[in-house]
Amino acid sequence: MANNILIHLPSGKRLVWYLAAEEYFAKNIQTLQQGFGKGAENAKDICGLFFTWIVTPTVIFGRHQVMQNEVNVAFCQTNGIAMYRRKSGGGCVYADEGNLMISYISPSSHSEQVFQNYLDRMSDCLRRMGYDAVKSTHNDIMVGEHKVSGNACFALPTATIVHGTLLYNVDYSVLQQAITPSVEKLAKHGVESVRQRVINIRDIEGTCIESTTALAEAVQQYWCKEICSLSEDDMHQIDAIEQEYLDPAFIQSR
Repeated sequence: MANNILIHLPSGKRLVWYLAAEEYFAKNIQTLQQGFGKGAENAKDICGLFFTWIVTPTVIFGRHQVMQNEVNVAFCQTNGIAMYRRKSGGGCVYADEGNLMISYISPSSHSEQVFQNYLDRMSDCLRRMGYDAVKSTHNDIMVGEHKVSGNACFALPTATIVHGTLLYNVDYSVLQQAITPSVEKLAKHGVESVRQRVINIRDIEGTCIESTTALAEAVQQYWCKEICSLSEDDMHQIDAIEQEYLDPAFIQSR
């Protein structure tokens, strides 16, 4: 696989902290690549920055979505499920400890090309694990008739951010109650419910992946050749960007 850099990030952060990290990396990718790549065997060939993360139960919805139309707000509030808006488009996603979150930041501003290449590569990554994975026309990755990965793209002048999910052992009952896609949206996919449309990788016949952590390790090995950590200054700047995502005016902006 390409010579991407795996960035080691702290665990236990809010979901939007990792989105803020994506944004920070994208805005500073040239400088970060030079710094991270100093010890790389082929620094000049470094393609992008990559990291995976796991969060406590959270709903994240797209930039252009109306929260009340996509999220069961009362259910989430009652059950302590965080709700955030991201700056990229795409649909509403429920994440918990059984969901592997993935971020890829490319120095290319050709966002659609980067996005389609990511979907192709992640499908290939899953096929190498033994799953019959293909990308769909809806930016999902499917195994058979079921979705195992949802993805979105966010373009900046300096870079392209791709973030995605891999469903390993998500709590279906909570997922189905936390997000409320329209009947029209479900009909477009030919299904009657969120539960009918998705499948956990753990439940696929013949699976060899034993945990979300093992899935993360397999994905990281496919995508990356180098590993780097952040400085304290990097962390502080990410903390500052996170505040934009936590602003109630931004969360309720549609």
